[in-house]
Amino acid sequence: MLEVTPKGRLAWLHRWFFDTGFQEGHARLVENGVAWLIIFSVMAIAAEHVEPLHARYAVWFHVLDVMTVGVFTVEYLLRVLIAPLEPEFAGRRFARVRYIFSFYALVDLMAIAPFYLASLGAMDVEMLRALRLLRLLRVFKLSRYMIPAWKEFHAMNHGRSFRGKLYALLEPTGHSGQLHVYFDNFIMFWVLLSIVSVVLETVASIHDVLAFEFKVIDAVAFSIFTLEYLARLYAAPENPAYKRRWLPRWAHMRSGHAIIDLLAILPFLLEHFLPFALDLRFLRVFRLMRLLKLTRYTSATVTLYKVVKREWQVIFASVFVMLLLVVLTASMGYLFEHEAQPDKFENIPQSIYWAVVTLASVGYGDISPITPMGRALTVVLALLGIGIFAIPAGLLASAFTDQLRIDRETFKQKLLHAYESGELNPRARAMIAEETERLHLSAEDIQRLTQEAREAFHAKQREEKHHTAAVVLDPRQHPDLAARQFQVLIAQLQLLHQAAGEENLRQQLLPLGTGGAVAVRVLDALSH
Repeated sequence: MLEVTPKGRLAWLHRWFFDTGFQEGHARLVENGVAWLIIFSVMAIAAEHVEPLHARYAVWFHVLDVMTVGVFTVEYLLRVLIAPLEPEFAGRRFARVRYIFSFYALVDLMAIAPFYLASLGAMDVEMLRALRLLRLLRVFKLSRYMIPAWKEFHAMNHGRSFRGKLYALLEPTGHSGQLHVYFDNFIMFWVLLSIVSVVLETVASIHDVLAFEFKVIDAVAFSIFTLEYLARLYAAPENPAYKRRWLPRWAHMRSGHAIIDLLAILPFLLEHFLPFALDLRFLRVFRLMRLLKLTRYTSATVTLYKVVKREWQVIFASVFVMLLLVVLTASMGYLFEHEAQPDKFENIPQSIYWAVVTLASVGYGDISPITPMGRALTVVLALLGIGIFAIPAGLLASAFTDQLRIDRETFKQKLLHAYESGELNPRARAMIAEETERLHLSAEDIQRLTQEAREAFHAKQREEKHHTAAVVLDPRQHPDLAARQFQVLIAQLQLLHQAAGEENLRQQLLPLGTGGAVAVRVLDALSH
């Protein structure tokens, strides 16, 4: 319990909101919140420089700027207060002054200084524009997270080749560290930003205002995705799945993720480098393929593929029942309604549309029976559709949950196997890091599964020790029982000698090391 003193309150504040080593605190939440606020405020400043947007939403931009500066100011002052408790300045004289002139503190000060300078007094228009532009320096606040992550990455990959380091940055390994997480978040941010720009670009009123900005976003996204594609292609030989292939880069190019990465940059190339023009609407919609890049960062698609592959027979049976019901009801609808409504129930394919929308929902009203038999059939279809169309969804939901449980149990078995081998080697650490990211396990899940694996390993050790202790006797404590046990073993060896033959038994015992050599000597004594 901390003392209720100014120093005790500062220690409590540092522990709960700034000490990332304290698992029960909120330091990670504070870091993530400040990081996202930095990104959001920088995006708002960039949008503010678009004059039509600034003229229309000037008040909202100002309110957001005041709130952002307020949060950054509070963060700056709190960090100055707790500076004596930081490991870098603890025990040193004038710790707060030293912190104020440190790199991170100067970056934090630059993030809020332009706002206060603009509020001091009257300034000319050019100075105000310069101060507004200087607010973009807030992006350097991210260095508080990037620099430690880079140092950690450099230390974990010391002695590795450039290609090995690049692969560790691109893919989760035992030596990827936090920098890999930041890289993934960076790519996901640009995927989402490019998708949003593609969607908003189709709105004429927005496109007229932000046409140039949309082109810039598209060009920057294309550059980032192209560099990522080339980097993954270059680092492909480091992938364990392709290492033993004759052409690892070609194997990578044929993989699903590589094809998706290529489709993400292909629209830009088609639009700017083809000698003939293509439909721009097609290219705009085709750019939405970038959304598939997010499948790299989630295990949902992989899990769904496993579920369909494992339960395909049951799913196929339910789909077959649905198709059979649709065709039969469409045929009956055509039979009952064709004479009454020849324009709507003209043929069976047109009736199939009515059957599907009736089974899947309650119909759209564009095609509806008017005969008594047709309406009775519609009522039956509506009731059947509640159960028939729910079967595949229920099957997929239960199989999906079961597959997640299987994946986690498999991961726990891998952990148990890793502990049985002794200390966790780099390969085991890489496996744990990769499975952690693939299954989206939290720190609590990893801790729980690791504890369960350790308990299972220790229980297995105790069981083996118990069985061993039950069979082997201490000759110093029980010499008579040890002698009888030795006689029993000799009798068993004689039976084996008679059953298997001397030469065959000798060949089997010699490769067993010291115990086998002792058994051979006993066998020689029995033979003579």
